[in-house]
Amino acid sequence: MFVDRVDIYCKAGDGGDGCASFRREAHVPRGGPNGGDGGKGGDVVVIADENVSSLGNIIGHKHWNAERGGHGSSSLKTGKCGEDAIIMVPPGTLVIDSKRGNLLRDMKQSGDRVVIAKGGRGGRGNRHFATPTHQVPREFEKGGLGEQRDISLELKLIADVGLVGKPNAGKSTLLSRLSKAHPEIAAYPFTTKYPNLGLVRVGFDHQFVMADIPGLIEGAHAGVGLGHEFLRHVERTRVLVHLVEPSPMDQTDPIQNYRQIREEMRLYDASLMDRPEIIVVTKSELPDAEPVAELLGEELGSPVMQISSATGSNLDKLVRMIIDELQELEMEA
Repeated sequence: MFVDRVDIYCKAGDGGDGCASFRREAHVPRGGPNGGDGGKGGDVVVIADENVSSLGNIIGHKHWNAERGGHGSSSLKTGKCGEDAIIMVPPGTLVIDSKRGNLLRDMKQSGDRVVIAKGGRGGRGNRHFATPTHQVPREFEKGGLGEQRDISLELKLIADVGLVGKPNAGKSTLLSRLSKAHPEIAAYPFTTKYPNLGLVRVGFDHQFVMADIPGLIEGAHAGVGLGHEFLRHVERTRVLVHLVEPSPMDQTDPIQNYRQIREEMRLYDASLMDRPEIIVVTKSELPDAEPVAELLGEELGSPVMQISSATGSNLDKLVRMIIDELQELEMEA
């Protein structure tokens, strides 16, 4: 199950108590305090792992408690440190403090880690309280309390290319043709309920990650439908491929549909307007495809490519354009 937002409660382990004990051994003329220290409590740690694709593994686990530290014992034995509670998340996850609303860490790369709640310090045993004038100390320290925190995990997919457009524009079909991803495909709108990722390989030299963003509708920027849930994932893409359907099932104007999607992205995040965008008319086997491409080209002031995921027409050219855009961005970086 794909999940891109989870609220959880984290509690680090308390530190173990120190020990108050005294050395009592046969044939040992001098005894003394020998109470060991308590062990440190475990931390709650979030780690990004590229093998995790969503937050679905966390949805049923709302409380994360690290192990408490062991108590100290006699003979100067230190208590066992508590084990950490490890939360594995996909790269692209934001770790947010729910109460304060501040960002704790943006887990951009696999291997990134952040300690959400620190374990309590272990208490000191009575050996630490011995002095020349206080040789029989009975004092010891209690272990410190572990931190606790409510956090929100919010996933924003990291992809090189994001496919955007109205529902049923052919995004899932295109992703399935260019990669080994198997998104749900059907002849009705809103088939895609969550983003899908696919790795597109071109020969031995090039590859890029493509994200199929579920179809956007009017009012998406304000949360209509699942607008915010979908638009969130557009933010992390480097290049946008905007698919325009020539003959929408709802009989709407394809040109107006293009303008509407652009406006929704602008209202959500104006910086998306500066993102490189490749505009294509899909389903070029349909008779309306060429007129729509010409009208759209006139409005944009440049020719618009037509593609067909069904026949494979111009898919190689589209991939080449995407690679060129990505290489240009790398040169500018």
